[in-house]
Amino acid sequence: MALLPPPFSLYPIRVPRLPEPLPPCPYRFPDPRTADADGLVAEGGDLEPSTIVAAYRAGIFPWPHGDRELLWFSPDPRAILPIDGLHVSRRLARTLRSARFHTTVDTAFREVIVACAERPEGTWITPGMMAAYIRLHDLGWAHSIETWTDDGTLVGGLYGLRVGRLFGAESMFHRATDASKIAMVRLIGWALETGLALIDVQMLTPHLASMGAVELAREEYLRLVAEAAR
Repeated sequence: MALLPPPFSLYPIRVPRLPEPLPPCPYRFPDPRTADADGLVAEGGDLEPSTIVAAYRAGIFPWPHGDRELLWFSPDPRAILPIDGLHVSRRLARTLRSARFHTTVDTAFREVIVACAERPEGTWITPGMMAAYIRLHDLGWAHSIETWTDDGTLVGGLYGLRVGRLFGAESMFHRATDASKIAMVRLIGWALETGLALIDVQMLTPHLASMGAVELAREEYLRLVAEAAR
């Protein structure tokens, strides 16, 4: 298990908030193994809470492209952040020890998702996706980690969906050096606090790889999801 610097090294066991019950999903997703070379599984449906949660349980997530909002993907390979494999660089460890930042959970979900959508290069977080995940948060399914400065300025964070012991991380942002990495460290702490077994980060990027994210074959990922998302 990765050795994390104080104050992230020890967490009390705490029961997470129970999400609101959802009606059955009216759709049946195709087997993710039938996805095309880009990982596209299906198109259509809706962004209702029960639909999105059913997708995560099946190892699938929504990923709009251009004006096509209702696209559902399950790429192969799939990236995860091992709960016992977080990499904390020496610089990040110094930042954590400096106590220049503090973190919270579910304090500013709307602000975090809006910040994640504000990318100069464009974003897949459409107004429809934003509304869907805010609704999921209001129902207790979606969660955010926030990074703050001592003066109360939001400078980083991430958000995603929790289904059972699975957390599907959707996006992150930073407005100060290491602010998103600090949120990821807190995410690992929250995972230990609340009994998460699997953190899905969807696609591997250099930033995620530097924090310890790895790729799995889709078949292995689906096996882990079947256990974690029950």
